[in-house]
Amino acid sequence: MSEFAPDKASAREDLFRFLSACFYEPAPEFAEEKLFDSIRLAANTVHPDLAEPARRLGDAFVAQDLQSLLVDYTRLFLGPIEALASPYGASWLNLPTVTDDNPPPAVLALYSAGGFEIDPEFRELPDHVAVELEFLYLLTFNSNRAQAADKADELADLDLLRSRFLGEHLGVWIGPFAAAIKQGAATVFYRELAEFTERFLQFESVSVDLCQSRLNASVARIKPN
Repeated sequence: MSEFAPDKASAREDLFRFLSACFYEPAPEFAEEKLFDSIRLAANTVHPDLAEPARRLGDAFVAQDLQSLLVDYTRLFLGPIEALASPYGASWLNLPTVTDDNPPPAVLALYSAGGFEIDPEFRELPDHVAVELEFLYLLTFNSNRAQAADKADELADLDLLRSRFLGEHLGVWIGPFAAAIKQGAATVFYRELAEFTERFLQFESVSVDLCQSRLNASVARIKPN
């Protein structure tokens, strides 16, 4: 098992949770709770290459008035007629139109495998980008706990699930989604949010691939002749 770095592990959890919040409607709490200071700190801990885009994201939020952010959020993710950057995975994966009565079964199966339950009163569809980032937070949290406790089998299962989720779902559609945000956004903040989110998920995809390669190598070493 690879060396465990608790600070970096905790920072990865935090970034998923913080980025999930950023894809909900912008609110005064973002500034009051110093969300972007926390993002900068976590980003710098995860990897130095994330520090500068995290700084730009925070600066862009401070430089923009809340009303302009709300207008841009609505244009990008809600409409009024058609969202410029639909925040739902089904929109980018050539899946049938998703409704409350027709949830995306693939993502629901992954959520179930990870022990992730959505509050019945939650009013968004389950493949919303914020929900998918929250699921990755849960997987990362549980994976970090398993690694700290040296629970190799549990860790392998969680790494496999993260690999599937990134390889089959969010990791597939985050690129075109981010491109649509950058093309349609009227504010620098949402362009920077798209850039930072895509870059962080690229780091995560590489990390998951390395974990899977180590697991495959371990399995190969213990196979009988």
